Amino acid sequence: MLHYAVVFFVIALIAAVFGFGGIAAGAAEIAKILFFVFIVLAVASFVINLIRGRP
Repeated sequence: MLHYAVVFFVIALIAAVFGFGGIAAGAAEIAKILFFVFIVLAVASFVINLIRGRP
């Protein structure tokens, strides 16, 4: 999922360089959403792993 966030961020950067403001804004929003979903899932995974007691 972090891979997709990076891909959309790169698309946003390229679109911004070429002057496609709407596409850049949309891709940046998608990248932000995917990044925060990744962070939440990663933290949940770490917490669950700590609760189970497995390294």
